[in-house]
Amino acid sequence: MTITVQIPTALRRHTAGTAKLDCGAANLDELFSVLDQKFPDLRPHLRDEAGQIRRFLNVYVNEEDIRFLGGTAYAFQDGDEVLLVPSIAGGCCSAEAPCGAAF
Repeated sequence: MTITVQIPTALRRHTAGTAKLDCGAANLDELFSVLDQKFPDLRPHLRDEAGQIRRFLNVYVNEEDIRFLGGTAYAFQDGDEVLLVPSIAGGCCSAEAPCGAAF
């Protein structure tokens, strides 16, 4: 069984630029273990100190949020495409739009 993991641009600095990885992980925990081994710098961006999935990391399987597929209990199927999506926030302030200004 093979799944494909898509790594977004925001996380590629922790994977030496790797954008895609094929692996045989059976579930999310195994996938994270594979990623931990292959890309140790990526681990803190996937799991918290307790080993749980980061609150602001979204995982999609075949474009479906893994939370609606059973969460960490979901068993990957051959050919699944997994996308890791970190929530990214930010913006900037300027003289025309100062921080805290109503839009």
